[in-house]
Amino acid sequence: MATNIGMMDGAYFVGRSEILSWINSTLQLNLSKVEEGCSGAVHCQLMDSVHPGMVQMHKVNFDAKNEYEMIQNYKVLQDVFNKLKITKHIEVSKLVKGRPLDNLEFMQWMKRYCDSVNGGLINYNPLERREVCKGGKEASKKCTQSQASSKGSTAAPKVQSSHNARRNDVSSANPSNQSVKASKPSCPVPPYDAQITELKLSVDSLEKERDFYFAKLRDIEILCQSPGIENLPVVAAMKRILYSSDNDSSVLAEAQAMVSLHQKEAEYLSPIAEVSAEEKENSDPQKRKNIVNLDVDSVGISTLSPRQRLSDATDVHCSGSPLMTY
Repeated sequence: MATNIGMMDGAYFVGRSEILSWINSTLQLNLSKVEEGCSGAVHCQLMDSVHPGMVQMHKVNFDAKNEYEMIQNYKVLQDVFNKLKITKHIEVSKLVKGRPLDNLEFMQWMKRYCDSVNGGLINYNPLERREVCKGGKEASKKCTQSQASSKGSTAAPKVQSSHNARRNDVSSANPSNQSVKASKPSCPVPPYDAQITELKLSVDSLEKERDFYFAKLRDIEILCQSPGIENLPVVAAMKRILYSSDNDSSVLAEAQAMVSLHQKEAEYLSPIAEVSAEEKENSDPQKRKNIVNLDVDSVGISTLSPRQRLSDATDVHCSGSPLMTY
C-alpha cells in the first residue's frame, strides 16, 4: 500500500483527462475540471469507496462553497488518514483556493493510493452513499441530468440525419435545386493538417525527453535509497533537491549548506594533523647529522690521553668556569 509516494513516481505523470474519467466513473459524477473537487467531498468519498464505513459520510458537505465549509471536509479526511496511519500531508490552504496544479497533484496521489488498495471497486454504490451527505442528492441529480442531456445530444444527430435523407430525396426529384446548390462555392478548409502533424511530432519528442530524464532521476532515487549510502550528507542533500515540491531557488542553496555544514563538523572533530611527508624528509637528515656529531665527540674524548684530558680541564679552570672549584 503506497502512502508515501515520491515526486518522481509515475503517478504524478497521469493526465487530467484520465483523472477526471476515473473520478466520474468511480463516483458517478460529472466533473469537467479537477479543481471542481477542491471542496474535499470528492476525496472523502474516494476514501469511502476503498475503505467502506471508515469515512463519516454524514459529516461530508458536497455543497461546500466557502473555505470554512471546505475545511470541515478536509478535517473528516484527515481523521480517516489518522485512523489508517497515512502520513500524507494535506495542503488544505492550497487546495481550498482551487489551484489547478495543487488539486491535480493531490488527486493523482489519491488515484495511486486507491489503485494500490484494491485496484478497483467492489459492490460500491456511490449514489446511495452520497445521499447521507449534505448536498449529496443535488450532486447526484446534476450528474443524472448531465447524462440525460448527453444522451439527447447523441440522439439529435440521428434525427438530423433522417431529415437530411428526406431533403436529399426531395432534391433528387427537383434537379433545378441541385444546380442551384452546385453553383454555390464551398467554404475553403484552412490548411491545418501540416500544423497538426508538426504539433504531434513536437509532443512525441517532448514525451520521449520527459521519459528519458524521468528514468535518470528514478535511477538516482534508487541509488540514494541504498542501505550503504542513504545516511550520507551528500545523499541527504540530493534527496532534498529531488523531493522538493515547490519551484523554489533556495532548495539548491539549502542542499549546499547541508554539505558544507557536514564538512565543517568533520574538520572540527578531526584529530591533530600529522606531519607531512616533506617535513619528515627534511627532519630525518638533521637528526642523523646530530647523532653522527655526538658519536664523533664521544669517540674523540675516549681517544685522548690522560695528559690531554688534564690540559683541557686546566683550560676550563683558567677560563673562570664556575664548574671548577678550588
